[in-house]
Amino acid sequence: MKITRLTTYRLPPRWLFLKIDTDEGVTGWGEPVIEGRARTVEAAVLDFADVLIGRDPTRINEIWQTLYRAVFYRGGPILMSAIAGIDQALWDIKGKTLGVPVYELLGGLVRDRIKAYSWVGGDRPSEVIAGIKKLQQIGFDTFKLNGCNELAPIDNSRKVDAAVAIANEIRGAFGSDIEFGLDFHGRVSAPMAKVLIRELEPCRPLFIEEPVLAEQCEYYARLAGATHIPIAAGERMFSRFEFKRVLEGGGVAILQPDLSHAGGITECLKIAGMAEAYDVTLAPHCPLGPIALSSCLQIDFVSRNAVFQEQSMGIHYNQGAELLDYVDNKQDFDMSDGYFHPPKKPGLGVDVNEELVIERSKNAGDWRNPVWHYDDGSVAEW
Repeated sequence: MKITRLTTYRLPPRWLFLKIDTDEGVTGWGEPVIEGRARTVEAAVLDFADVLIGRDPTRINEIWQTLYRAVFYRGGPILMSAIAGIDQALWDIKGKTLGVPVYELLGGLVRDRIKAYSWVGGDRPSEVIAGIKKLQQIGFDTFKLNGCNELAPIDNSRKVDAAVAIANEIRGAFGSDIEFGLDFHGRVSAPMAKVLIRELEPCRPLFIEEPVLAEQCEYYARLAGATHIPIAAGERMFSRFEFKRVLEGGGVAILQPDLSHAGGITECLKIAGMAEAYDVTLAPHCPLGPIALSSCLQIDFVSRNAVFQEQSMGIHYNQGAELLDYVDNKQDFDMSDGYFHPPKKPGLGVDVNEELVIERSKNAGDWRNPVWHYDDGSVAEW
């Protein structure tokens, strides 16, 4: 079997799909993207075509190492996201060729179901109570929301009180019937993170995500040492080598690699194993599309330390398409009691509606994240 063609499709709301064709008619799908930089990742994927065309797609490890190591400059969000989507598609091909889901090729199931959680509240958290009630009707009981609006490096008590008020409102409305994590989104400086985390402790959030930016990861251990709330991080780390430093530094209780950013299934399986060795749990980051989600599920179902799975159903970014719009076998992604079950079909288990993908890709816009500013006019972290 040989790879014959790579085809990319930019799609609403902010996704990029990759199709890899072979000379035996088996095709694989991947989802390589950096949110807001789909065209850049697309160019990187197509730049790898000369390395991939003519190769045996079942030699996934060899191809991964070639894509990563056979260039002098490597790593980073763009190249690792390109590799991630290619890797997903290759695993899809291999599973389809052998007639089994990818998780069977990774050693088989370690669990029968995985807890799913859902976003509420938008970029600036609002209408959180109504959002949670709506999602409860679908079956969710675990949620995540942005923990604050933009926050200056040293900000006032009103901003802190506003963030804490939202968490208090959730606990007051739902008690212990639900769980919720708070994503600081890298918006918070280390000094303000200490203040916010201390004030939020009585609300008992499930975790605090990205309390500071990944480039400030030396603060994770210091922040964790001052609180009982688990610290989660990892969506802006792109290889096992970055995760190695975080694990060695300590402080992170929940690791969140993104299967469309951090080198795909091949790399994230290694990251999951590294996390287990440090007694750190796994919760793959996934505010993206169905191929990314199914790739995450392959890792969830073979990793003992996986605890829950993010997904993008109803997320505020989904303008123009929803999670399963491009999927023909929607029933395979049904949840029960807020849990996903193992994908049933060979490969990644996603039957892509290629006709719809082609049609929607013709007029796909370019999503960009907002650009925020502080009151003094300087650029704020979004």
